[in-house]
Amino acid sequence: MSMTDPVADFLTRVRNGLEADFEFVDIPASKFKVELARILQEQGYIEDYATQPARVGETLRVRLKYTEQRAPVITGLKRVSRPGRREYVAAGQVPKVFGGMGTAIVSTSKGVMTGHDARRQGVGGEVVAYVW
Repeated sequence: MSMTDPVADFLTRVRNGLEADFEFVDIPASKFKVELARILQEQGYIEDYATQPARVGETLRVRLKYTEQRAPVITGLKRVSRPGRREYVAAGQVPKVFGGMGTAIVSTSKGVMTGHDARRQGVGGEVVAYVW
């Protein structure tokens, strides 16, 4: 599989891991993916994450999170901006996901942050993904 979109790959591995009821998923690490994991953890969507050395580079291990009933905490992940079609928003246009119930992940000049934080800090950027 060609890695033209590592973020989509990250989201797909998390999605597939949750569907398969895995405790964790391993993803080739990058600074950006670690930032995505950090936001997912801060927002309570995953238990935790860590990078560990791999044969080549590093692996990002994401510990998935489930409810008491073993239902995935994440019900949806959507890639918004794609390599072929980037989605940028101005500070005032940062989208709300499900009326604020979900999280938009935005890559801004001040780093990767939630849509909520981007709105609060008055920065726009590339809308990477929605999580709910």
